[in-house]
Amino acid sequence: MRRWMTDVGPAVLAFALATARVAVAPVLPADRAPDTLAYALVAAMALALLLRRRLPALTLAAVGALFITYHVLRYPGGAPAVPVWIALYSVAVAPHRRLGLTFAGALVLLDAHSRMAVSGVGPLDATLDGSTGIFLAALLLGEVVRGRRARLAMADAEREHQLTQERIRIARELHDVTAHTLAVVAVQAGVAAEIQRDDPEGARAALETVRQAARDAMAELRAAVGVLRDGSREQPLTDRPAAPAPTLDRLPELVADTGAVLIREGSPRRLPRAVEATAYRILQEAVANAVRHSGAGHIEVRVGYQPDGLSLAVDDDGRGGGGPPGNGLRGMVERARGLGGWLRAGPRGEGGFEVRGWLPG
Repeated sequence: MRRWMTDVGPAVLAFALATARVAVAPVLPADRAPDTLAYALVAAMALALLLRRRLPALTLAAVGALFITYHVLRYPGGAPAVPVWIALYSVAVAPHRRLGLTFAGALVLLDAHSRMAVSGVGPLDATLDGSTGIFLAALLLGEVVRGRRARLAMADAEREHQLTQERIRIARELHDVTAHTLAVVAVQAGVAAEIQRDDPEGARAALETVRQAARDAMAELRAAVGVLRDGSREQPLTDRPAAPAPTLDRLPELVADTGAVLIREGSPRRLPRAVEATAYRILQEAVANAVRHSGAGHIEVRVGYQPDGLSLAVDDDGRGGGGPPGNGLRGMVERARGLGGWLRAGPRGEGGFEVRGWLPG
């Protein structure tokens, strides 16, 4: 219904106004009095406007030709100009308008030339300002509306892009949290199963680590779900403070929970928060992959503090990564590239799997 009104409404309005203007237009001695043909031309101009949104250039050409025919037949004045105004606006507001603007320019020039020929005045005569000014105003109005629509479309696209990036970020966080938690659970549960008879206290400590990892993961997952639902962070499920933002200071805890070995190279220093968080998440995912997928017996995490950044390496002696890259590996690469760094992963020549990366800092 709304689309029908958008197409038909302007045509009906143009016909009504143009008909009224023709009916009251003064008839000069040299003019031909409006008759059935004059009103038929007005009706045809209005009908052509039904195509103004789909074929704006063709609509302007048709309306302009009928408008010129009206004047060639010596009917009075510029009375039926309303459809021309609407056609000019439609050309200016259209997405593809090169041809339409060419027709518009030709129509404006032809109209001005015809009025000069009939009136015997020059191009700067004040009697030409009214008609030409309204024609140009219709084009300018279309340009203004088109520019506003373009700005709104760009703003919508930017908002959609930001929402997409936020969804991707949250998806990475959820993936990293769950992957790491499963890795910790697998390692510590295996330890508890092996030593439960010989070392009950050690088994109890391993199970406590499992429980704590699960509680921390639930807190982070609940917070992420809260952001997805209404943009707010909910309180964690426990009475413990929320887990701190991941930094390189938490690497000893990461390797302790998963049985990896941590090696630091260079002089440790505080790096930008985004770099530390990204580095931690990359190492967390790499270690989780080694624990869950490769069956590695030895995992080595190497962090190198360099003058221009931070090098990352994770090596294991497992079976290596098989099959196409998963979401975890893609997420690591995207994290590194997002900060202007790089990351590569693949089988080692001597067996196992390796991850190599660098982040500026």
